[in-house]
Amino acid sequence: MGSIDSSGSEVVTIDVQAAKDLLKSGYGYMDVRTVEEYKKGHVDAEKILNIPYLFNTPEGRVKNPQFLQEVSSACNKEDLFVVGCQSGVRSLSATADLLTAGFKHVNNMGGGYLAWVEHHFPVTKPEDAGKKNQEVDQRKKSEDEL
Repeated sequence: MGSIDSSGSEVVTIDVQAAKDLLKSGYGYMDVRTVEEYKKGHVDAEKILNIPYLFNTPEGRVKNPQFLQEVSSACNKEDLFVVGCQSGVRSLSATADLLTAGFKHVNNMGGGYLAWVEHHFPVTKPEDAGKKNQEVDQRKKSEDEL
C-alpha cells in the first residue's frame, strides 16, 4: 500500500533490487540526504543528484525550503527518477512532494542507502574520490611550503 498525498498521486515504493534495475535501465538517482551524509558514501549511479530534503540545524532537522525549486532547476517533470535517503523516511516525503509538484515518474527506494549497502550493491565512497583529492591536497601543501 502506498501513501496517498494531497494530489491523489500514490507514492510507489520499490525495494533496492528494483531500484538497481531501474537505475540500470536509465533512471536517475536523487539522493535527498544531507551533503555531509552524501559525501560519506552514496549509491553508485550513472546519473545522480544530491538535493537535500532536510537540513541539520542546531534546532534539529528542518525542511529545505528550496527543495522543489532545486529539483525543478536540475530536472524536468518527465524525468525518470528513483528517490533515496538513508533509511527510506525522508525519500517517502520527498517523493510525495515531487508527485504533488507534478513530477510523474518518481519512485521511492524503500530502506534507503542502508538497505542498498546491506545488499552489497555498488557504492561510491570518499576514498574512491579521495584518492584524486589527496594528490591535489599534497600538491597544495607543497606549494604552501614554498
